[in-house]
Amino acid sequence: MVGYSQNKDDLVKRLRRAEGQVRGIQRMVEDDSYCIDILTQVSAATKALETVALALLDDHLAHCVAEAAREGGPVADEKIKEASAAIARLVRS
Repeated sequence: MVGYSQNKDDLVKRLRRAEGQVRGIQRMVEDDSYCIDILTQVSAATKALETVALALLDDHLAHCVAEAAREGGPVADEKIKEASAAIARLVRS
C-alpha cells in the first residue's frame, strides 16, 4: 500500500485542476493573450503542482519513511536518502 492511498481522491482532483489550468494556458497562447496574464496562470499551475508534490512528500514521510525507520537498518537509510533527494529536487525546481 502506498502512503497516499487515503488522499488519492484529493490528489487526483488537484491534478485534474492543474491539468485544466495547463490547457487554459495553452489556449491563452493560441489566442495571443497578454504575456503577463499567461505568466500569472503559469505561476498558478506551478503552485498547484507544488501543492500536490508537497502532499505526496508528506504522505511519503509519514508512511513509507516512518515505517522504514521503525524497521531500521539499510532500508531505513535508503528511504531517508530517497526522501532527502526528493526534497532537494523540489527545492531546486
